[in-house]
Amino acid sequence: MTSQKRPRTVGELRESGWRSRSVRDELRENLIREIRAGKSESERWPGILGYEHTVIPQLEQALLSKHDFILLGLRGQAKTRLLRQLTTLLDAEIPVLEGTALNDDPFEPISGQGHRLVGSQGDDAPIRWIPRAERYREKLATPDVTIADLIGDVDPIKAASQRVTLYDEEALNFGLIPRTNRGIFAVNELPDLSQRIQVGLLNILEERDVQLRGFPVRIPLDVLLVFSANPEDYTNRGSIITPLRDRIASQIITHYPSTLATARSITDQEAYTERRGGVTVHVPEFLREAIEETAFQARESEFVDQSSGVSVRLTIALLENVISSAERRALLQGTNEITARVADVFGALGAVTGKIELVFEGEREGPAAVGERILGQGVSAVFKRYFPEPYEGERNAGPDDDDVYKPIVDWFAEGNAVVVQDQRDDDEALLRIPTLVELVRRWLGAEQRLTQADLPAACELVLEGLHQASLLSKDRSPDGVTYGDMLKRMFAGFEE
Repeated sequence: MTSQKRPRTVGELRESGWRSRSVRDELRENLIREIRAGKSESERWPGILGYEHTVIPQLEQALLSKHDFILLGLRGQAKTRLLRQLTTLLDAEIPVLEGTALNDDPFEPISGQGHRLVGSQGDDAPIRWIPRAERYREKLATPDVTIADLIGDVDPIKAASQRVTLYDEEALNFGLIPRTNRGIFAVNELPDLSQRIQVGLLNILEERDVQLRGFPVRIPLDVLLVFSANPEDYTNRGSIITPLRDRIASQIITHYPSTLATARSITDQEAYTERRGGVTVHVPEFLREAIEETAFQARESEFVDQSSGVSVRLTIALLENVISSAERRALLQGTNEITARVADVFGALGAVTGKIELVFEGEREGPAAVGERILGQGVSAVFKRYFPEPYEGERNAGPDDDDVYKPIVDWFAEGNAVVVQDQRDDDEALLRIPTLVELVRRWLGAEQRLTQADLPAACELVLEGLHQASLLSKDRSPDGVTYGDMLKRMFAGFEE
């Protein structure tokens, strides 16, 4: 309906043929219409990636069943985004009685205020139209949340000002859930609610009404309640009361991306990569893979608390910082185009340390040491994906059955070293290492179609891979990172 033709009174609404339906029926019917229209999961749930065959089917089953539900998953698994996208299945606008606090249905008011309005004005009672965005509210559960916040309470000041008794509905101050009548209310981190507050939700979930302290009349609500929680908190005895868990009809388990491709699509979708400022930063394909691998390695690290999870925000922040590191280097060098390097990945360490919770062993190592180890494991995983295994007895030999890394390791053993600077590119230092460029072209070039600008970054990938395999040493100095001979480094340590 256009704004000019929209009904403005109850009578006009009745003549228009508009029909009342519950929010659950509305969500169900609109979902059915979208599925029958041939819309794919990505069209029905835009921006939600990797859940097409797992979470989305369960979520839509819950909606078709008209269930309240809970999303269980670790942090950074798009739980809140999924809950907020439920509004796309609501009607664009719905009519409510003008001036009512509970978004009363013009044909079936539930509040005393709504009943009086219709009783006194009949079909002339005014209505207003509210958009779908106003029909969704959410609350982060914290220990200080009260019953008054969520459900409401008697307001003595309001009763005195309006000269009504404390048992009159006019003395009530409604909380967030009643004010979301005919909409969707979400509670994030449900187990963090105190048990007393959880008890207050029981009637809403089962009997579909709200009871306020000191007010004996029940008010039937039309609201879909949805929740999110960490699985460990949700299943621990004492975190959530059993009657509340029993009343939540559907439980849906979320998860992290299962493949590198899906993880990369999420990062590309969310990261700030399109920059203004005159500098173009190119991130080679193998480096993008290393960034995504970092999260996978962190989710398997013995130093990281896996019950807390490793959010996809890690790789988003890491990619953004890698680009910014290269961008800063370009600005310092006075160039408008630059290629990101492995050094930029390690320079973005802060994107990792702030996104992981450490167990006791990790705390002993320190966040920086654990973060650098995880970054190194991510780079090493990509190195091993494309290059021969660098260990004796497992080496994938070259065409002449020689160790493909021997000329490189021998060159460093002769006392040579390479400094990869943080603020300036020194491509020549990398490109002059014997057989390194040929090695990169042979094993990586065929897979990724390397450009000339990618070669130094690819050479640095090999050096870092050899360092992770304990064939080269790596030392950080004010100038940057120095790769050198491992044996010489070990003997120097013995002498010290």
